[in-house]
Amino acid sequence: MSLLADLLQSLAETVRDVLPIVGVLAFFQLFVLRQRMPNLMRLVQGLALVIAGLAFFLLGLELAVFPVGKAMAAQLTAPEILGLADGQHSAEVDPLGYFWVYVFAFAIGFSTTIAEPALIAVSLKAEELSAGSISAWGLRLAVATGVAIGISLGTFRIVVGAPLHYFIGVGYVLVVIQTLFAPRLIVPLAYDSGGVTTSTVTVPLVAALGLGLAESIPGRSPLIDGFGLIAFASLFPMLTVMTYAQASEWRAARNGTQGGPTPRPLASEEDRT
Repeated sequence: MSLLADLLQSLAETVRDVLPIVGVLAFFQLFVLRQRMPNLMRLVQGLALVIAGLAFFLLGLELAVFPVGKAMAAQLTAPEILGLADGQHSAEVDPLGYFWVYVFAFAIGFSTTIAEPALIAVSLKAEELSAGSISAWGLRLAVATGVAIGISLGTFRIVVGAPLHYFIGVGYVLVVIQTLFAPRLIVPLAYDSGGVTTSTVTVPLVAALGLGLAESIPGRSPLIDGFGLIAFASLFPMLTVMTYAQASEWRAARNGTQGGPTPRPLASEEDRT
């Protein structure tokens, strides 16, 4: 009965959140376009499925995803895992003692990003529009690697308690510098790749990991230190995607110079027209 009550509450909250979207669409359709809604019954059925899916998804986050992230963070920072002789955390934090936390952050960042529906959609569209010059799998691997590196670095920041703006500031300086040297056609895609990582699969687990880690380490504040991992997950894919494009162009030029088979480079404007 408790699960049913939670599901009904989630449904009610989802309907409340979706109503403004429906209102905007209906207003423009009826009063701006002055046309009847096409395929009204199909739209109603689809909206019902969306509401039901969102309700189940949000309930699943509360019941499983957030608790799993916090539990994993608590277990990985347990004194016996960290090798503390007295079985208790000390005020002095040894960053190297949290090795398995960094490994877990890297693995969970990589795996959740590979499964991210938004990234799959963007990578397939990029491969289609570039006539195969941009590999969907290559793009997904580049983005996933960037997220994994970013989340690992973000967990390191939580462990040592360093200010967030130092890491983010340096990261964006590197992004701006790399933008000047990256292939021009890959830059917008690289910037978008940083955004599509913050979606349905990655965000809940990463946020839960950050909050659980901040709660488990003495002297860390969940509000100040627990948040911020998503910023790392958005920043580093831009670097890795541009690096992937630069490496592809360098490899193509090198193979062409040596007289070997030349892989197709990123599509140029002439190719696209």
